[in-house]
Amino acid sequence: MTDRIREFLHDEAAGGLAILAATIAALLWANLGPDYDGFWHTELGPLDLHHWVNDGLMALFFLIVGLEIKREVVDGRLQDARTAALPALAAVGGVVAPIVIFVALVAGGEGAQGWAIACATDIAFAVGLIALLGDRVSDGTRVFLLAVAIVDDIIAIAIIAVFYAEGVSLTWLLAAAALVVVIKLVPRLWLPLGVLLWIAVHESGVHATIAGVAVGLLLPLAIGERVEHRLHPWSAFVVVPLFALANAGIEFGGGALGDALSSTLVWAIVAGLVAGKLLGVSGATLAALRGGGTLPAGMPRRELYGVAAAAGIGFTVSLFIADLAFDDPALVERAKIGIFAGSLLSGLLGWAVLSRARRV
Repeated sequence: MTDRIREFLHDEAAGGLAILAATIAALLWANLGPDYDGFWHTELGPLDLHHWVNDGLMALFFLIVGLEIKREVVDGRLQDARTAALPALAAVGGVVAPIVIFVALVAGGEGAQGWAIACATDIAFAVGLIALLGDRVSDGTRVFLLAVAIVDDIIAIAIIAVFYAEGVSLTWLLAAAALVVVIKLVPRLWLPLGVLLWIAVHESGVHATIAGVAVGLLLPLAIGERVEHRLHPWSAFVVVPLFALANAGIEFGGGALGDALSSTLVWAIVAGLVAGKLLGVSGATLAALRGGGTLPAGMPRRELYGVAAAAGIGFTVSLFIADLAFDDPALVERAKIGIFAGSLLSGLLGWAVLSRARRV
C-alpha cells in the first residue's frame, strides 16, 4: 500500500470519528436543544443555512471525490481494466441489489422516489470501521473496500445528476459546459472558474455539487494531487461533519419512532443497506472470481463478506440523496431513521464478520 493511499485512508478514518461526533451532537440538539430546524432554515442571502451546507460546502466534498476518482483512473487501482474490473463489478452489484430490494418492498407506494437511497456507501465510516480493526484486516482488504467505494461514488454521482435534476435550464447548462471547457484549458484558474461553474450548475437545475466532481475530474493529476492534499482534511474534518450536523438531527418524540417502525420506507432502506449490499457486493465478486478474477494480494476470501457488510454503511451520501428525493419533511425524517438503522446494523455486521475472519 502506497503512502498516498495510507494518508487518504487515515484522513477518512479520522474523519469518520468527526462525523460520528457531529451526528451525536445533531441528535442531542434536535431532541434536547433549541430549535434545530429553525436554525438550519435561517435565510442567508439566496439560500438558507441548510442549503448552503448541502449545495455549497458539499461541493468541496464532491471535489475531493472527483480528484480521487481521477487519480485512481489515471494512476491507481482503476488504471488497469483487468484490475479495476473486480471492484467495479462488486460496486455495481452493491448498487443494483439494494435498489431491487427497495423497489420490491415499496412497490410504488409512499417513498418510491427514494429508490437510490440504499445504494450508497459512506467512505469515511466504512474506512473508519476497517481502521478500528487495525492489523486484524489485511492491506488488500482495505484497498478493495476503497476501490469499491470509489466506483460506488461514481455511480451515485451519475444517479444524482440524471435522476434528481429538476427543471433543467438549457441556457445555464450550456454556460456550465462552456466553463468546463475553459477549466480544461486553464486549470490553474480552477478556483474562480469552479465558483462560476457551481453557480451555472446550480441555476441549471442539476444539483450544484456536480460542479465539484467536474472540477476534480478536469484538473491535471499534478495540480489535482496538490489540491487534494490541501483540501482533503477540510473536507474530512469540517465539511462532512458539518453536513452531518445539519442533516442528522431527528426528533424521536411525538410518536415519530413508532411511525417509522411501521413505515415500509424505513424497512426498505434498512433491507437495502444491510441485505442488499451484503448480497450484491459479495455475490457479484464471487461471480467475477469464478470468471477468472482475482482478489487483491493478501486479501483472504473470507474477508470479502465483511467488506460487503461494511459497504452497507450508507450514511453521508444516503442522507444527501434522501434530501433530494423527498419534499415532504415526514418522509425525509423516516428515511433518516432507516439510514441510521441500516448503517448501524451494517457496521456491526461488518465488524463481527471481519473480526472473526482474521481469527479463523
